[in-house]
Amino acid sequence: MMKTTRTIAGPMLAILAMGVMLSAPLRAQEAQIERDNRALVESGMKAWADGTGSPYDLLADDARWTIAGNSRAAKTYPSKAAFLAEVIRPFNARMRERLIPTVHRYHVEGDRVIIRFDAAGLARDGKPYTNSYAWFLRLKDRQIVEAEAFFDSVAFDDLWTRVSPAP
Repeated sequence: MMKTTRTIAGPMLAILAMGVMLSAPLRAQEAQIERDNRALVESGMKAWADGTGSPYDLLADDARWTIAGNSRAAKTYPSKAAFLAEVIRPFNARMRERLIPTVHRYHVEGDRVIIRFDAAGLARDGKPYTNSYAWFLRLKDRQIVEAEAFFDSVAFDDLWTRVSPAP
């Protein structure tokens, strides 16, 4: 029995060692993808805060953006064009002063980036608009391909129904 254990233990240890050696480059590659994805999203959020761009610039043409909950805009938008046309442009047309985000936290795991932020701006009727957001993003090839957004639907719906978009 002892001889059989030694006979099996040697090859098993070799297999385990090979697995550890092979997994190190994969972990390094995943860590680099996470760093790259975080940097991309951080750059998009900074551009939005600075007024020089937005994270929406990172959307793939066929990105699916889901607004969770029960707001007037809650649904899944099947493309970048649909999301921008149905939500972002009408939203911005309701604002006198643009929405400015303040990021509180990023969480990155693999191809996923989660952002927790607040945003504030001034609506066309002179009243402030503030909201808190959590975006769950999936990136592929340096683009956002899937997003799920959570926010205070009461604050959103108040703006959406109270303020008409500028022509």
